Amino acid sequence: MSVGPRSAVEGALLLTIDVGNTNISFGLYERDRERGRPRALHADWRLETRSGRTSDEYAALLGELFRQAGLSFAQVKAAVISSVVPPVLAPLDRFCRQILGLEPLIVGPGTKTGVPILYENPREVGADRVVNAVAAFERWPQGAIVVDFGTATTFDVITPRGEYAGGVIAPGLAISADGLYQATAKLPRVEIARPPSVIGRNTVASMQAGLVFGYAGLVDAIVERIRGEIDFSPHVVGTGGLAPLIARETRTIEECDDRLTLQGLAIIYDRNR
Repeated sequence: MSVGPRSAVEGALLLTIDVGNTNISFGLYERDRERGRPRALHADWRLETRSGRTSDEYAALLGELFRQAGLSFAQVKAAVISSVVPPVLAPLDRFCRQILGLEPLIVGPGTKTGVPILYENPREVGADRVVNAVAAFERWPQGAIVVDFGTATTFDVITPRGEYAGGVIAPGLAISADGLYQATAKLPRVEIARPPSVIGRNTVASMQAGLVFGYAGLVDAIVERIRGEIDFSPHVVGTGGLAPLIARETRTIEECDDRLTLQGLAIIYDRNR
């Protein structure tokens, strides 16, 4: 959980919700009274993604988080949702309508993003990847590569013309760690953490070395191959919970921003007001 200063909120709040396969990220943007544009991220939280949660459960969980931040639901005047988990979308939609009393903007086909999608079938691109592209182009108009360490590790290429050019999808770190545990008789389940050395002196350290340094090498290799196929110099940014861990071991990731998707949702909301 991250909460900004507890001073009085001057403008209305925009609630941004990004539903991933592992976590749901919530962000509250304080908005300018005159222009209605995002001004500052006031607070953000993460909850585990669970398909069985009801709108009432979201109300109870978020109500406590709001209370701890010195906020109330009445301050939320708008909401925007992106989701790659369809069963979770409906209760969040009901939460916005029944508890917050507003109709959320749901990112999907027909939503104005300002980003042309060059995929053969644009509907195949996950909403989170499009949202990341929106935020990346807003901040790095020279072009960017977004490496998102989620359930899958994705690489998204955004051109200097603001186009979503395509990308790469690889198994995520957690999936790979679970695969080692489930598909072998003796390997344990391990914490994803940096070991002292690439040469492990025990089984856990050896597995951690393969995961952390192996993924750092995967990131560098894919980014370098992408650079070899494009005619511009992209800014390379990592996002997702494990981004800082892996980015420290790479040569290619220039910075990490765990709130990139929330920023993109705020931008998309303004483009569709």
